[in-house]
Amino acid sequence: MKAVILAGGLGTRISEETHLKPKPMIEIGGKPILWHIMKSYSAHGINDFVICCGYKGYVIKEYFANYFLHTSDVTFDIQNNSMEVHQRYATMTGGRIKRVANYVKDDETFCLTYGDGVSDVNITELIKFHKAQNVKATLTATIPPGRFGALDMTGNRVNNFQEKPKGDGGMINGGFFVLSPEVINYITDDKTLWERDPLERLAQEGQLAAFQHHGFWQPMDTLRDMNHLEELWQSGKAPWKVW
Repeated sequence: MKAVILAGGLGTRISEETHLKPKPMIEIGGKPILWHIMKSYSAHGINDFVICCGYKGYVIKEYFANYFLHTSDVTFDIQNNSMEVHQRYATMTGGRIKRVANYVKDDETFCLTYGDGVSDVNITELIKFHKAQNVKATLTATIPPGRFGALDMTGNRVNNFQEKPKGDGGMINGGFFVLSPEVINYITDDKTLWERDPLERLAQEGQLAAFQHHGFWQPMDTLRDMNHLEELWQSGKAPWKVW
């Protein structure tokens, strides 16, 4: 089974503080968040990855080219130029998925997630759940972390502080999909946003299941998110480190 990772796009405030690196290449513990996501899949036996590079995708390619250069024996064929560029212009999330169709079309299922968040979701159980549902697509539903601390109050008096409680209880699309290659037929072209028409149509047809995850899930959208993840990693207790 393969894992497809949507690794394009920049953050807003976070990119300004990290010299405009693509979000998947912003580091936690000296390694890009993309590396952490790949390690999470690898811990569940998934070691075949397709990276959908978007804006500044060359940064991702250069990282892995250098990674293998420094960790193994590598021969570069300069004359024939062995690195082939598949993405030549910007596409939306659906368009990027459609462009990797040839890499997953012969698989029974494949995994897909976003390249800017980490979780301790049990991918083995997620895949098992998807197969039991007999649907074309399964997403991981999760409760987003709270952005601000909350006050416990009685009237005008503050009793206590709650440090970043979870959101209002509503579950959101947390990525970590398991998909049948058939879902690619729901994507029209490069302008298709995966989260809109394809997922909405799958839901309307009863072909979209939700694997409920109540454990750790954290996107990296802001500098505060990045610092929080870095603190967890440095503490030696990063919840997503399942390898």
